[in-house]
Amino acid sequence: MDKKLERILPRVQKPARYVGGEYNAVIKDKGTVDTRIAFCFPDTYEIGMSNLGMRILYGVMNQMDGVWCERVFAPWGDMEEEMRKADMPLFALESGDPITNFDIVAFSVGYEMAFTAILNMLDLAKIPLRSAQRDGLTPLVIAGGTAMYNAEPIADFIDLVSLGEGEDITVELVELHRKARREGWSKAEFLRAAAQLDGIYVPSLYDISYHDDGTVSAITPRDGAPAVVTKRIVHDMNKAYFPVNTIVPSTEIVQDRVMLELFRGCIRGCRFCQAGYVYRPVRNRSRDLCAQYCLDSCNDSGYQEVTLSSLSTSDYPPLTELCDQLEPFCESRHVNLSLPSLRADNFSMALMQRLAKGRKTGLTFAPEAGTQRLRDVINKNVTLEALLNSCHTAFAGGYNAVKLYFMLGLPTETVEDMEGIALLSEKIAEAYYDIPKDRRNGKVQIVASSSFFVPKPFTPFQWARMCTKEEFIERANIVRGKFREMKNFKSLKYNWHEAELTVLEGVLARGDRRVGAVIEEAYRTGAIYDSWSEYFKNDVWMKAFETCGVDIGFYTTRERSLDEVFPWDHIGCGTRKEHLKREWERSREAVITPDCMHQCAGCGASALLKGGKCRV
Repeated sequence: MDKKLERILPRVQKPARYVGGEYNAVIKDKGTVDTRIAFCFPDTYEIGMSNLGMRILYGVMNQMDGVWCERVFAPWGDMEEEMRKADMPLFALESGDPITNFDIVAFSVGYEMAFTAILNMLDLAKIPLRSAQRDGLTPLVIAGGTAMYNAEPIADFIDLVSLGEGEDITVELVELHRKARREGWSKAEFLRAAAQLDGIYVPSLYDISYHDDGTVSAITPRDGAPAVVTKRIVHDMNKAYFPVNTIVPSTEIVQDRVMLELFRGCIRGCRFCQAGYVYRPVRNRSRDLCAQYCLDSCNDSGYQEVTLSSLSTSDYPPLTELCDQLEPFCESRHVNLSLPSLRADNFSMALMQRLAKGRKTGLTFAPEAGTQRLRDVINKNVTLEALLNSCHTAFAGGYNAVKLYFMLGLPTETVEDMEGIALLSEKIAEAYYDIPKDRRNGKVQIVASSSFFVPKPFTPFQWARMCTKEEFIERANIVRGKFREMKNFKSLKYNWHEAELTVLEGVLARGDRRVGAVIEEAYRTGAIYDSWSEYFKNDVWMKAFETCGVDIGFYTTRERSLDEVFPWDHIGCGTRKEHLKREWERSREAVITPDCMHQCAGCGASALLKGGKCRV
């Protein structure tokens, strides 16, 4: 262990975050590798180690001969302070080496509020922030993840972006980089070659021009770069890498369990949900393979909890059969199965009984809206009857706690819709008391939480306006006031998200390259850990917008016209813009679109698959 690190660790919280040495961490002989990759997650160890995508790509890269991929997480504030005092650069967990001298520095970016953390990690590593300031092939700074479907706000800081699922494209990119270094290519030559790989976006090869009103007029590729960069996907989930030998953390993490990915994509068409559109098409993993991965992962790691993970787990066709198949193993090994993403319209007694064999935690449903009209606007395809039936089923099975997730600020939202959140929560509480008293499990607890709506890119709502901070707070107060009127008020709890943070998220999610100057200014004046409330400094951000002359409302409260060129229009997520426009227009009439199992909506994502047919 580095002597500086040795002296620092006794002075920080959770030193286990920074020492590595965990079971299944990959250690290689530096003399046998020619490519070193610093795989960076711009958040704490606890958050990053819970990320399944990071676990997968870590394994994929370390399977390559001559390649050593190591993990890097953002240090907490106390650790960063000590590192800067000691002039200690950011280091990788496996070797303890500074990442400055690594060949590739790769960021996994799942949410926009991590943008300043990326700059901070580069700064801590003593790597110049802007791509134009980095002349050589090493270190090459790349980024991938859901937030990179609109990479424009941080385009000036990243050399290239990996779009979509990284298992295949990462290998191709690493091999191209090795070839470039062997043959002595310049950075410019490498970037031009990388832009020819499907799924690789090189921001520096695109010129952006603007109209007088500030909207984008044209996105023009240079040097042979494609007009549209389309994401990469894994075609066959049965052949995709799965991290059976996952790293077992040395300290508690957020998702401290086996995460078993059943399928990718989503059959639903919730109009607010970016993941539901950019993760298409649906690709299932076979039931037998899922079962085998579960057994092998538990046997290797010793974990006694398995999360059956996907965007909408209860939409996995053989879910009940999989639970039955796993039952003998789970019972004999005292392994608990959890299903975090259940749909109210397909939660059954049979499924509930299988869940009940483990410990009874509360159930979570996401109606998203308080009235049926607004649920139809957002295409949630969940009725009040289905929701009440699901809750009644759970209550009858011994559950007494339900979490409900809603959004405020959705398009066409009225006061009736807002108050409907409290009324719906009250109806669910009443459903509990419909159960005979001798079959109830104590007092019911209904926790309703509201996040504030952000119209994300590549969704039908990308044309919508979002609320101001004041409008968000006003709406939350309306809901809170209605909760206080409810008969079962003592059994109900209502929380809401931070409005200021949501407004900033809206700018970063919908921004263009001009927002990059704001991000850098905010970082240099004190913004670092924006996703953590104890570190978020809204005043710093507001000052940065003022200093850079960037209007927040231009990116947030302005409704877009259908013919506007978006900053992300040169990126292809698989879902056609024409489909999104159609869904936007249907939303205004509160017309639902059936899910993919019942009717193809013509989103276009099937074209990404060999043969062109979705597996639903």
